[in-house]
Amino acid sequence: MISERLARYEKTLDGLEQKGRRRILVQSTGIDFTSNDYLGLASAPRIRQAICAALERGIAIGSGGSRLLRGNHPEHLALEEEAAAFFGTERALYFSSGYTANAALFSTLPQHNDLIVHDDLVHASAREGIAASRAEAISARHNDPASFEQAICTWRSRGGMGHPWIAVESLYSMDGDRAHLPELLELANRHDGFLVIDEAHATGVFGPHGRGLAAGMESRDNVIVLHTCGKALGVAGALVGASSVICDYLVNRARSFIYSTAPSPLMAAGVREALKILADEPDLRDRLGQLQIFANQQLSAMLGVEGSGSQILPVMIGCNARAMRIAARMQAAGFDIRAIRPPTVPAGTARLRISITLNVDQPAIVRMFERLAAALVEEPA
Repeated sequence: MISERLARYEKTLDGLEQKGRRRILVQSTGIDFTSNDYLGLASAPRIRQAICAALERGIAIGSGGSRLLRGNHPEHLALEEEAAAFFGTERALYFSSGYTANAALFSTLPQHNDLIVHDDLVHASAREGIAASRAEAISARHNDPASFEQAICTWRSRGGMGHPWIAVESLYSMDGDRAHLPELLELANRHDGFLVIDEAHATGVFGPHGRGLAAGMESRDNVIVLHTCGKALGVAGALVGASSVICDYLVNRARSFIYSTAPSPLMAAGVREALKILADEPDLRDRLGQLQIFANQQLSAMLGVEGSGSQILPVMIGCNARAMRIAARMQAAGFDIRAIRPPTVPAGTARLRISITLNVDQPAIVRMFERLAAALVEEPA
């Protein structure tokens, strides 16, 4: 019997269940078509050995405090120096997660007389920071630079006197399409603004040495780039690349940085090795690129669906319940594919998010699409 104190929470859960939106934790089993471990580095021997070597050197498991207290370990500093050199930015700052970093950026940097224009599909972590910001915020149509410019011009016409902040993902996590970064950078320059680029799903996969789709832009003082370390890099945490002034400001004003226990020094050691792997083993990106092309071709040939051109392949279902049923059929057949439902994606766009990683090969991709084609017939709209 649920107590009166808990009844309101149970009611909300029941409502989510009726809408096909209740979430549960499901153990990872089957062939990986859902993770963000794009290069298969989460179990890479080199990273494991680097962490073991750090332990042997006496590196602590925990940091023991925030970065501004005793938690500022030499491994953090070494990682930040190496990451700044790798990505071509003046400075890098290591956060415990991409969510924390995004929340810190947008809640801290835009000032009260500024404007944040964010893509309509930007990640929830950016929205969390934007909601806590003192700046005015407006959503622009997805991947439409003209919509961003219109928002800025309208704001200026109403007397906006600060700086505009343009917030995008370089590769969108649920659609797999790319932002128009050159046009957005030109827009930021023309309007004396800043461009914030979340490279979460591009880091390690695209660009020279896996530097991402924003490679070559990071030396500019009005460009701030977020690289997560728990996806293609296979470890944990996130790196913000920006000017020294911006990084110093975050150290002094970003509450989620100031008041959080620092990431484990062992994770910093692991990320350092992951960056070395990107530089040393370009064949990983080449292999993934070939798998991406193959998977996009199979998606078109077997399902008649146009691919995204990246390693993220959405298969639109629409109905929440049907998406869950099809995902369950795929999981029962040994393919780890998950359904993505609102509010993670817009209402009416429930989908299967298929992720291509080096944890699979071409025969597995063929078998997966064959089974998915059958599941779509078995669960009609």
